[in-house]
Amino acid sequence: MDAFFSSVEQLTRPTLRGRPVLVGGRSGRGVVAGASYEARALGCHSAMPMHQAARLIEPRGVVVPTRGVVYRTVSRRIFRLLRTYVPVIEQLSVDEAFLEPAELRDCTGYEVLDYCEMLRKVVRDEIGLSLSFGAGVGKQYAKIGSGMAKPDGVQLIPASRMHQILRPLAVRALWGVGPVSEAKLRHEDILTIGDLADLPERDVTAILGFSVGRQLQALARGFDDRLVHERAIAKQISAESTYRIDITDKAGIVAAIDENGDDAHRRLLHDGRAARTVTVKQKLVDMTIVSRSATLPYATTDLRTLLALAHRLALDPEQVGACRLVGVSFSGLTSVQQESLFPELDWEVRIEEERDDGAAASSAFLPGTTGQGVYGSERALLHVPSRPCWSAGMDVLHPDYGFGWVQGAGQGKVTVRFETRTTGPGRARTFAEETVDLAPADPLLCLDWPEDELYRPIEE
Repeated sequence: MDAFFSSVEQLTRPTLRGRPVLVGGRSGRGVVAGASYEARALGCHSAMPMHQAARLIEPRGVVVPTRGVVYRTVSRRIFRLLRTYVPVIEQLSVDEAFLEPAELRDCTGYEVLDYCEMLRKVVRDEIGLSLSFGAGVGKQYAKIGSGMAKPDGVQLIPASRMHQILRPLAVRALWGVGPVSEAKLRHEDILTIGDLADLPERDVTAILGFSVGRQLQALARGFDDRLVHERAIAKQISAESTYRIDITDKAGIVAAIDENGDDAHRRLLHDGRAARTVTVKQKLVDMTIVSRSATLPYATTDLRTLLALAHRLALDPEQVGACRLVGVSFSGLTSVQQESLFPELDWEVRIEEERDDGAAASSAFLPGTTGQGVYGSERALLHVPSRPCWSAGMDVLHPDYGFGWVQGAGQGKVTVRFETRTTGPGRARTFAEETVDLAPADPLLCLDWPEDELYRPIEE
């Protein structure tokens, strides 16, 4: 899919269409997670420091925070749609996959191109997004073709012209050649795929190692017999965030656990399985990573239960030091869900603490809980601010104007653009923060899809 994150933002926020859009963190530590083609034309790219990229897109450009739940939901619907035509899809990421339709076996190049255009039209008509397809006699060559086809195109690399097309390309175009391998090859003046293909095998293995060297040279020479197959089901569902300001107190950790736990829980519900194990990850300012986990005696999807355990696992920054990153993950996933009749009796679970150096760390047992505390309304009163803090990119609801997103806030004012995927560019309205009748909204509402499409489990 083409510039997927930014394309979804432009799809669901029509005001952004045709404008340079960056998706990612706004802080000094933030990086670009996605850049629209308008932003790429100005020199922006993924993994670029956000402060640097933001300057390049001024004055018309827009920076918005990531909305992972929206991207994953759109991705799932696209791949469900494609599976009605291609039963087996090897999905590599939220926006990339291999397809091998049985009906294209022994077809002509024109028939392959027509088939790809048919799939592109289906997705464009149903979802509103563009796809680029690469087609070839193996995974490697289809992937290279898809890169050549972007944006919004199809590129066929036929067997008869494969070497003619591939040999002049930079060796980095090969799937599996990263920065380290590229540097080793460049040191030996091996710059193109053709250079690698022509090199004696003993020289390749001397530079890259026996296994990797042979595999990459085979790809460079046009041999790729890897089958397309469904990837293994996920063993863990997680969410984590790096924060602009280091978290230095318990209240900040509580808020971070709530934020990331809620995001991970959304993904858990979409997955359709229940979790037994909760893990909390904290990266300290000295880059030390501390991970603590606990396992319930039953699998559950109950947010209150999972968050309660996550809060008990979290370490207080006043004791271990300030945190720059907090993550929550759920594992021990199973399709069999068995809730406890008395969950408050099941809290004597063992905490397993792991450090980034792999050394064994101390363990402790969590005592049972008896009061309302983290289970009842007291948690909401303690952990949720009395008035939301409005920030740019935040999804909101207004009783009169409906769904919108915050374009800007400050100086006692908040400006909201009211629009969704289906509305076209919406009208912006500015309110006084102290009197505005706004509420944080589920980001998925921006899609204007039926509820069964928004909250549909993966297995269905």
